[in-house]
Amino acid sequence: MNFWHSMVWKTNGIQVVSPVKWRCLDGLVSVLWEAESQAGASGYYLAEDPRIMVFFNDVSSRVRISNENGEFSRNYRPMTRAIYIPAGMPMWTTSKSLHRFSHLNLHMHKDRLMRFLAPSIGSSAAMAALKRPVEIQDLGPIEALSGLLVDEISSPSRHAVYAESLAGSIATALLDIPHGEKPTSNGRLTKGQMNKLIARMDACSNGRLTIAEMAETVGLSESWFANVFKQTTGKSPLQWQLAKRVELAKTLLLQRDLAVAEIAAQLGFTDQAHLTKTFRQVVGDTPAAWRRMHEAD
Repeated sequence: MNFWHSMVWKTNGIQVVSPVKWRCLDGLVSVLWEAESQAGASGYYLAEDPRIMVFFNDVSSRVRISNENGEFSRNYRPMTRAIYIPAGMPMWTTSKSLHRFSHLNLHMHKDRLMRFLAPSIGSSAAMAALKRPVEIQDLGPIEALSGLLVDEISSPSRHAVYAESLAGSIATALLDIPHGEKPTSNGRLTKGQMNKLIARMDACSNGRLTIAEMAETVGLSESWFANVFKQTTGKSPLQWQLAKRVELAKTLLLQRDLAVAEIAAQLGFTDQAHLTKTFRQVVGDTPAAWRRMHEAD
């Protein structure tokens, strides 16, 4: 994929101290910067594509970043050693003191990242991960991978696919990708995940779980879970949960010593009228009518 990144940027007080080294690969551009930043230096950056920055020295005590219109009086945080910036997210920086730094920039076309991630984690998960910014201070293996990639930028010695795989590994090590059981390749929850969810619902006395709790049960992020759940069941998580609560209401209705109002309270409905309205929408009868019909069974 022929690709050259598009980026708007403006700096003041930052000076490049070594020739910029770069290499254009399949769907990505890797760039090594070495620069000096003055006290009070500032920068503004906005890219049309996702990008990754990896610093080879700790600048957290010297550089602050913000995504709120360059507002540094309140909305700022230290620059960590590795950050992932989603496409279209602006970033402002300011320096507290004079310092030199070097960092690796990876500008990656969204389609290239999708092509790399989707076969393993599914399209929905890949799209969700690309929208989530990430900032980490402890580089771990990212530092070693970045060093190897810098070697290939500075003095290419192997086929381009080697450098491309290093860039892909850096991305997967940095991106916020849930590590639980993944959906099947068609973007649906597995049978095991659905069984876990049903078991937790059955163990819940009122049949109510938040979307966060449902996602946690199957080891997925909320946004990813909501997407693949609807692909799996044809319903949103809350629609599905409501249907399960109605099924639980049926079981309780067969216990003739429980009044409809008591069942409504037990299942977390606002009142008897709320349960009656929901029950009628799902079943076609009121709880009382359904109970009378099944008393003869």
